[in-house]
Amino acid sequence: MTAPKPTTQPRQFLEYLFNVAVKRALPLHNTAAFLPAPPKGRTLVLGAGKAAGAMAQAVEALWPADAPLDGLVVTRYQHIPPRPPGLRQRIEVVEAAHPVPDAAGLAAAQRMLLLTQGLTPDDLVLCLISGGGSALLTLPAEGLTLADKQHLNQALLDSGASIAEINCVRKHLSRIKGGRLAQACAPARVVTLTISDVPGDDPAIIASGPTVADATSCADALSILQRYHIAVPGHVLDLLESGALETPKPGDSAFAGHQVHLIATPRQSLEAAAAAARAAGLAAYILSDEMEGESREVGKVHAALARAVALRGQPFQRPCVILSGGETTVTVRAQAPGAPRGRGGRAGEFCLGLAQALQGQAGVYALAADTDGIDGVQDNAGAWVEPATLSRALALGMKIDSYLDRNDAYSYFAALGDLLTTGPTFTNVNDFRAVLVL
Repeated sequence: MTAPKPTTQPRQFLEYLFNVAVKRALPLHNTAAFLPAPPKGRTLVLGAGKAAGAMAQAVEALWPADAPLDGLVVTRYQHIPPRPPGLRQRIEVVEAAHPVPDAAGLAAAQRMLLLTQGLTPDDLVLCLISGGGSALLTLPAEGLTLADKQHLNQALLDSGASIAEINCVRKHLSRIKGGRLAQACAPARVVTLTISDVPGDDPAIIASGPTVADATSCADALSILQRYHIAVPGHVLDLLESGALETPKPGDSAFAGHQVHLIATPRQSLEAAAAAARAAGLAAYILSDEMEGESREVGKVHAALARAVALRGQPFQRPCVILSGGETTVTVRAQAPGAPRGRGGRAGEFCLGLAQALQGQAGVYALAADTDGIDGVQDNAGAWVEPATLSRALALGMKIDSYLDRNDAYSYFAALGDLLTTGPTFTNVNDFRAVLVL
């Protein structure tokens, strides 16, 4: 990829940096160094996540042709990448819903547990885990229905809870997450390859850690449900209070000899984008790959920093690009009865907060996008902000405050023609944000 000139093509330059970041996280570029040798027995591949289809193809391309290989992974609808010519399919890939689970994800989880039956110490289970796996690999705890899990998932997503909090609850209300898949694989050896989409890159949080010991407790899950005023059936509360839904903990013999490898992380992608910016003659600064908090508020903080750089040359000299990643949240505001639900995701809401706080600051351009190519449940990856964003919107009669009030970033940026639409990227290292100050 050749870098567009940032001073004359700021929008194209920001998209170029996004593409560099995504490319750095593609499974085929990151898998070979972490693959174990074929075992004496069979190799069973299991996996879940937005990148699971691409991860399965990477394993198929790299695994010895004469070594046994089979298995099942589940990915999001429309996230199976095109199959390269001549690549033989050995791992079944199925699709399910995200971010709210459906019956297809339930069926995939049930089948995976069945596939673990009869494994021996001579066998290897290769688990391919990426962000999105929590919703895609759904198997409700005893006494909980799929409808219960769907309601709970939506409530958690709307609450503003962090991904660590959401996944703590998910782990305790599942029969496959929170290390339970690893338990089912015994006595086989388990090697987990994971692409991180969470702040801190904790494998126990990524996709709710189906093969990783869980240090959180039923009491933690209860506290989170109470903190965000999320209701669950009374009998489920009883099970949590009694500890009956406790997950396997660190030190459990079920995890003996298991290995977990992070094959791609948000930090690596941000560093690749920073290197590309520097090669194009710009200073580049990575604020953090672990940012959390309300998307609109994180947008305002970025705006304050960008204005300081643009107006005073502090704390960075312009021209420069400021990069960040992590997983922000959107607390969905209550609307009047019958009012349409706003459309948009974390990236769009960040851009609304950023644009509102920038107030048309000259020389500042930005792109925020989800590295999986899907912002929330919409068809865009993210959106652009430029100095004329507010004035162009006002010319169309659109006031940014009203769009923030109803969490409707998609409609705002769609009307301006400022949505970034890439389609699924077949990887997922979470939020990507780039602010260009010229």
